[in-house]
Amino acid sequence: MAGIFGTDGVRARINTGSMRAESVVRLALAAGRWFADKTADDGRMTRPMVVIGKDTRLSGYMLESALVAGFTSIGINCRLLGPVPTAAVSYLTHSLRADFGVMISASHNPHHDNGIKLFGPDGYKLDDAIEEDISALMRGSIALAPPDGLGRARRIVNSDQRYMEFAKATFDTAQSLAGMRIVVDCAHGAAYRTAPNTLVELGADILPLGVAPDGLNINLNCGATEPSGMAKAVAESGAALGICLDGDADRLILADEQGQIRDGDQILATLALDAAEQGTLHGPVIGTVMSNLGLETVLAKHNIGFERAAVGDRYISERMVKTGSNLGGEPSGHVLLPQLSRTGDGLIAALQILSIICRTGKPASELLSCFTPIPQRLVNLRDIDKAVLSDKRVTAQVAAVEAELGGQGRVLLRPSGTEPLIRVMVEAVDKARLNAAMDKLVTVLKAAS
Repeated sequence: MAGIFGTDGVRARINTGSMRAESVVRLALAAGRWFADKTADDGRMTRPMVVIGKDTRLSGYMLESALVAGFTSIGINCRLLGPVPTAAVSYLTHSLRADFGVMISASHNPHHDNGIKLFGPDGYKLDDAIEEDISALMRGSIALAPPDGLGRARRIVNSDQRYMEFAKATFDTAQSLAGMRIVVDCAHGAAYRTAPNTLVELGADILPLGVAPDGLNINLNCGATEPSGMAKAVAESGAALGICLDGDADRLILADEQGQIRDGDQILATLALDAAEQGTLHGPVIGTVMSNLGLETVLAKHNIGFERAAVGDRYISERMVKTGSNLGGEPSGHVLLPQLSRTGDGLIAALQILSIICRTGKPASELLSCFTPIPQRLVNLRDIDKAVLSDKRVTAQVAAVEAELGGQGRVLLRPSGTEPLIRVMVEAVDKARLNAAMDKLVTVLKAAS
């Protein structure tokens, strides 16, 4: 993708590159100019408006101020939501009839990273073409508003309550979570208030984890990327389910009542099989190149179509639109339910699983074990330039490993779209062959770097 945008907005270590204050002001000027011009082209006489949310990183205050400075200097009114999930920004952008929305978050990354995601007036993430236009504007001269045309900024004090009502509306009103104990780990992130409070208002007895953000502890040994603590709490407390969200709450990892961790593939399979049984599944289920072969196999057994998109919820969403699908996701825990939310929402996905538990009376361990995963290993190699993937030594070794695995496994090498690293994935029925293949790939990548 041209310009500063990656697979999920703009992301970098704070005070470096695109996450310096001056860079963020420049991004706001360019994005503001693009949307202001579009408003003028549409014949709108009212001043454009943007909603801005953030997670709990210390750097969010700095980036919020930089965005407000850029947007108001273009003449755009800013509505500040405070710490809310990414899905809340998507929802409120549409609900408040804003011209666009911004989420300040680096999702599952550590506190020292941050990022900016942009949403259109429909609440969906921007198309690549618009991001390319904004990138081009950043490189040129940007017209500012006259002194009497500056935008205004004010805070929306009840943004979390608005989002909670939206989330609760996706849960069957005939059902209640009364008497159900649930562990919920919010990763000290954006959902530290909304997720526990929503579950309590639906009747649950909750054990909250990761709900004391200090600006530096987001995703630190907790949340969707570190669910072991949540799983242990489930087993020790006798909870019916454990819910793990990430820093901006768009990922979901679960633990059943036995403390067994269930990733996005198992969640996707559970939702797909139930929707097919209820007659509400449309089109194929959309996964990614990282989705476990076991997921594809179990869906095929039930005559459910399955297609793979590139990694990233935006690419899953694009494929869903093309195929008419109403269910997609990836192993990391992004679950897309477009009939309920315009972007990935960990809390809403969890509520759908809880609804199935309530309706069927089945324990989570039964519902969330739809298939036996094919053994899979993922290794992240840092400080290796993505150009190494084109090296002849690497491509030759990949071809040799794939030939050795035959039809009993898969290999995937790709640069991360959100972090400076190369991801190496090997999947094989036989663990010994899997480990041998991974060792060969890692060795050649390091030698070629």
